[in-house]
Amino acid sequence: MSAEIKEQTGIDAVLIPGGGGIFDIKQDGVLVFSKHKLAHFPESGEIARLLAD
Repeated sequence: MSAEIKEQTGIDAVLIPGGGGIFDIKQDGVLVFSKHKLAHFPESGEIARLLAD
């Protein structure tokens, strides 16, 4: 996923392992995606699109 983000946005993403099924994406400390809140795992390209906006 970090390679996809880099390729599509130029952003060097830092992936931090978690646990308990939590999958959150933050940009500059702001939550832009939460698997828990949206009830789905991100589709291909979804995170890169969110970060580019």
